[in-house]
Order: sequence, then structure tokens, then C-alpha cells
Amino acid sequence: MRNPVGISMKKDEIVIRISEKATHDETIECLNKKIPALKKLYKTEKTPITVTGKILKNKEIEEIKKIITDEIGVSVTFDSPKVLGLYGIKKVFEKEVNTSETKFYKGSLRSGQKIEFEGSLVILGDLNGGAEAIAGENIVVLGALRGLAHAGAKGNKKAIIATNNIDCPQIRIANIVKEIEKEQLEEQYKFVYVNDNNEIILE
Repeated sequence: MRNPVGISMKKDEIVIRISEKATHDETIECLNKKIPALKKLYKTEKTPITVTGKILKNKEIEEIKKIITDEIGVSVTFDSPKVLGLYGIKKVFEKEVNTSETKFYKGSLRSGQKIEFEGSLVILGDLNGGAEAIAGENIVVLGALRGLAHAGAKGNKKAIIATNNIDCPQIRIANIVKEIEKEQLEEQYKFVYVNDNNEIILE
């Protein structure tokens, strides 16, 4: 990629923009090359830095923050959410999730249990009522989905939910919430995604 990291100066902050299509390795390589020039902008100033653009995973945030703060003693903020869920989402985006880091949970989740993961989640059992599965990317439940499933929980509208049987009152992808009517539960839906009109579709 030609320029995965762009740096611009504003009146009260410096903005580092990471291209949506940049890989993490490209981002780190480019940032390391630009740090000396960025450091020259700081003499006595402590202008804060905001990192924007691509939504990052928490370990990527920490690595980028360390690269900057090891060289420049300055405040660095990110517009990527650090927590998963509706309240953490700052912006929505669309990124195909054909391959992703995946966590497997062996067995069923009972009421009161909660599992979170920044990548995709595969539950080798049921997600029972009162249990929660929250994933930054896709969710696959091999059994019945009776509890709360929230895919794309950092804002990705391209995330999907797949299950053997949907039997829950509500489903979430990115910042979109769909209440499921009782009549709909009688249908054997197994696949959930967001269409071009920002509607959650059950198939």
C-alpha cells in the first residue's frame, strides 16, 4: 500500500489517519518511518495526537500507542472503541470478515454467563436465555440461539450471525438492534446479516 498512514496538523491536535485497507504490519512499518519527522514537530509543545481511520484491535492500539509515546511524551487518543458492545461503538464501518481470529467455546453457555472476543466466536453448543456472546466479528452457534448475540460489536456492519436455530427476543449487529416477534421465531431462521438499508435480515 502506497501510504497507509497520513499525518495532518490541526489547530489543537495532530491527527494520524490509518487507511482502512492497511494491514497492521504496513501500519507499523510506515509509522516507524514517520516518527522522526513527527518528533521534530515537538519542541516544547504537548499537542495531543488523535489516531483515527481504521478500527483497531486492542493489542494494535497498545502497540501503536507505545511506538508514539516511547519517542514523544504526549497524550495519544484513539477513536477505535476499546470495549465491545453498543456503548463502545463510536462509528460504524463495513469490512468483510471472511477470515478472522476465532475463539471456540466448548459446550453451552448458561444463563448469567458471558463471553467476549475481539475476533469471531464459535460456540460448540447452545447460547441459552440469559447468556451473552459479544464478538468484534462473526458469531456462530452450533446449537440453539436463545440468549443475546451481538456480532460486529466494534461497529462492523458486515459481521454475521449463524446458528442452528434462532429462538431469542433480540439480536444485534454493529449498532443495529432487531427485536424478534414471536411469530418470526416459528420460522426456522439460521442466518443473520445487515442489508444495504441498514436492516437486520433473518434467513
